[in-house]
Amino acid sequence: MSMLLDLLDVTAGPAGTWQGRGSGPAGKRAYGGQLMAQALAAGSRTVEAAKAPTNMHLQFLRGGDAGQSIDYRVERVFDGRTAASRRVDAIQGERLLATATIAFAAALAGPEHGRRYTMPDDPEDLARTGPAGPAPSMPLDELDIRITDEGAGEKFVRRMWWRATVDLPDDALLHTLITVYVTDVYLIDPALQVHGHSMRSRDHRSGTTESSMWFHRAVRADRWNLLECRSPAAARGRGVVTASLIRHDGIVAATLAQEGLIAEREPAPKPSK
Repeated sequence: MSMLLDLLDVTAGPAGTWQGRGSGPAGKRAYGGQLMAQALAAGSRTVEAAKAPTNMHLQFLRGGDAGQSIDYRVERVFDGRTAASRRVDAIQGERLLATATIAFAAALAGPEHGRRYTMPDDPEDLARTGPAGPAPSMPLDELDIRITDEGAGEKFVRRMWWRATVDLPDDALLHTLITVYVTDVYLIDPALQVHGHSMRSRDHRSGTTESSMWFHRAVRADRWNLLECRSPAAARGRGVVTASLIRHDGIVAATLAQEGLIAEREPAPKPSK
């Protein structure tokens, strides 16, 4: 069985709750992208299939243990004729790790825009790089990730090409879940890169505090997709990154925004004489 698909599955628990498996290793911090994808999976299980997710906003409150399962409590906030809303709380033991709001809606006819007519790279010409930092729980044998950076300072741009390399069923929600899972990986890193730092170097305290996604078009996770990221601002020890998810055909499929901690580390106390 695919490890990637197993990580994104949730099983029904007591009324209104679902459980997602841990990714491991035990004692390590749970990966935020998996938590987001499992929360979306849990919320989606309570909404009819004709209403696809349109946006998701999640606040990370506490770090979780990657080796333990997480429970997701779903609250039915609203159910209308063409739209629905859910609140999902992620709980590990008695600790609230995150809370999310998710909107769903049926597709309606209307004006459309959002297309890139020329792509900046051919991903086949780039080296397979993996994520821009250590991610021990990601099944990298089932994902092809290729990263290229451009510019410096406030003109820094990160482009992350990615696709799943496992056989996937023709299930629109599953492809969306994989998208949520993959695109969260070190998304806050460009805010540090503007200043010549990175999450890999660990010279700053860093981590995601809030993540938002707006879903515009369907995505095929088993075809090349481009996540193009920039950081428009940082202050008070926090930075913001905005990103566009662009399909292989140039269609803008999703818009992302993430806030994260990028605070200087306090110097270690000097030993007393």
